[in-house]
Amino acid sequence: MITVRGAATLTATLLLLTSCGVPAQDEPHPVTLPRRPLNATSSATATDPGGEVAQVLCLVRDNRLAQSVRRAAAMPAAQQQLDQLIAGPTPAEQAEGLTTALAGTALAVTVTPEVAVATVEISETEENAARSDEVLAYGQIVCTLTSRADIAAVSFHRDGELLQVPRGDGTLSSDPLQAADYRTLIGPA
Repeated sequence: MITVRGAATLTATLLLLTSCGVPAQDEPHPVTLPRRPLNATSSATATDPGGEVAQVLCLVRDNRLAQSVRRAAAMPAAQQQLDQLIAGPTPAEQAEGLTTALAGTALAVTVTPEVAVATVEISETEENAARSDEVLAYGQIVCTLTSRADIAAVSFHRDGELLQVPRGDGTLSSDPLQAADYRTLIGPA
């Protein structure tokens, strides 16, 4: 037999479990999302015209990878996004201290949709063009391309040959790389 106290406890428990603080609605309603950069601490795109999609470019600030979000009417092709990355930061992004380790680099990307791997072809570099920021350059490419829904990993080639490139921890890898391989270099937004 259920006592009055037990019934009251059962009723209170049911009320607590079934109420989450959101009133029930008979029909769905539209949700208006904010039209601002996804990383709220950045004002780099505040002067850019509002668009329908956000594209992420991984730039460099204080020897760390930093994401910058740009709005566009439509998602650019992977090569277009890579070209924007090579072109470097906008004046507004530069004012926030963002730079690039890719200036003057020639890259071509192809995406294999079945496996969601992007192949980046790197042109021949000059003999005496060793860079101290090479790991940041590869990190920028990998983090930018893998921010796309259609690319899960990136491999690097030169003249069709697979390259070993540095990961964030300094080890070399010829495996397809993901943003997680550079997590130690990703700085605060």
